[in-house]
Amino acid sequence: ADGARQSMMGLEKPLIAMIRGYCLGGGLGVALTADFRIASSDSQFGIPAARLSIAYAFEGVKSLVALVGPGVAKQILFSARRYPAETALRMGLIEEVTAPEDLETTVRGYAEAIAENAPLSIRATKLTVAQVLGDDSKRDMAMLKELGREALDSADYKEGRQAFMEKRRPLFVGR
Repeated sequence: ADGARQSMMGLEKPLIAMIRGYCLGGGLGVALTADFRIASSDSQFGIPAARLSIAYAFEGVKSLVALVGPGVAKQILFSARRYPAETALRMGLIEEVTAPEDLETTVRGYAEAIAENAPLSIRATKLTVAQVLGDDSKRDMAMLKELGREALDSADYKEGRQAFMEKRRPLFVGR
């Protein structure tokens, strides 16, 4: 399970969790590895570890705290309650709620919008957010500066500016 979690967290491409139904315990842990989460209104969320005398794993707690803050993380973990999608949205556990019949279309819409955007920008954002959330002492500011330079020196940057001036959609190639 830890290997799968590390693989998902290490993806350079954006990862969207599409959630329908129960998202509990380890399933929620998997969803926490995604860049963002979209759920149907009939979904339920929770971590029942306290009901089972399980100490939830460090990486799962770290992801949960980073997402919802320490107070809400403790509320979720201490109470072992199930929360409906609207409550999970208010908590910051998920980023959007849709009707069950609209879930796939909504997620596909985000995926298509992301795919149309500049790959270098998406990659830089994903890596920068990871650095923001990581240990201050291990932050790689040189790498972040290089990502910015790489984007500004790219053909995609020139294409983005040209497309803006021509009032058309840019066609990015990732270079």
